[in-house]
Amino acid sequence: MSLSYWEYKTWLTQIDFTVVGSGIVGLSTALYLKNRFPKAKILILERGSLPHGASLKNAGFACYGSISEILADLKTQPEEEVVKLVRKRWDGVQLLRKNLGDKAIDFQNYGGHEVFLKEHRERYQQCVEGLGHVNQLLKPIFNQEAYYCHENSFLFNGIVENYITNPLESQIDTGKMMSVLMEVVRKKRINILNAIEVKGFQEIGDHVLVETDHFEFKTRKLLIATNGFAAQLIQEKVRPARAQVLVTRPLKNLHIKGTFHMDEGYYYFRNIRDRILFGGGRNLDFDAEETTAFGETELVQRKLEELLRTVILPNTEFEVDKRWSGIMGIGNSKRPIVKQLSNRVFCGVRLGGMGIAIGSSVGKELADLV
Repeated sequence: MSLSYWEYKTWLTQIDFTVVGSGIVGLSTALYLKNRFPKAKILILERGSLPHGASLKNAGFACYGSISEILADLKTQPEEEVVKLVRKRWDGVQLLRKNLGDKAIDFQNYGGHEVFLKEHRERYQQCVEGLGHVNQLLKPIFNQEAYYCHENSFLFNGIVENYITNPLESQIDTGKMMSVLMEVVRKKRINILNAIEVKGFQEIGDHVLVETDHFEFKTRKLLIATNGFAAQLIQEKVRPARAQVLVTRPLKNLHIKGTFHMDEGYYYFRNIRDRILFGGGRNLDFDAEETTAFGETELVQRKLEELLRTVILPNTEFEVDKRWSGIMGIGNSKRPIVKQLSNRVFCGVRLGGMGIAIGSSVGKELADLV
């Protein structure tokens, strides 16, 4: 597509920083860059009509890690690395709240719970035995013993008698969060161009030549914040992981409030006012879900409905209102990749399904690299 003189002059000339991706990380990066360099011309490119990956398609969990996840991490990583990761999540959520405000993102502190199916009783016992160690390890972060056993007050079916609860975990409205974040970005006179896919780039002297599916342009610095789609542009080890989700129609007298994990976090659910959002099932077919293609499969959706019917809402009729999927970025390590790739190219990717918790802080780290 041939662009006019006016289009190039207004949007694509003398660009100081170009951010690829308008999710939580991309928008946060642009804001921190603008704060550091008020006169800089900053452009954000987004392949979708709205943020395309997981930022608008997640479950809205402001969480720090379930007990089984933390114990599993302690088996494969040094204690200091696990503590550092949990602290990053905690600090990231506080940064998000500070930047946007609790009311703007509909922050609700209902607590978080890990639920164990009866066939996972042995895993539950192992988690109970590990409570003391995990609480001691993470007390400097939470300033309290954050994990404890909690009775089955929400009357789930087919589970062991207790959950393991963290009262500090919360939920947000993902749509409100992203709407406010985009509004703040635009007020800073940062341009966002949607439906523009970056196909490649080349560093040439004092600039980076960026090739999109519609045009080419030059930028002084290029910052990649495409998370699950990162491997399409850079060589860092990031694998896509599709997460399938459904949400029910409103339910009468819904008594469930909070965020919940089940089966080592491969399933997760929460209330959205009087609805239940339920997602997961990637472990049913890892190969099929390691994809950048959006969509739902009968295998996963059937399992979600079965667990809703038999475990979560055993005595309640429900109808599914909407189904969707999002693309996360994962890898062998849960640490995000925030690094300088060359003189003028940087990246902040591989958020490991914790975008809400760490997206703001990863954006700040990425901006600080420049």
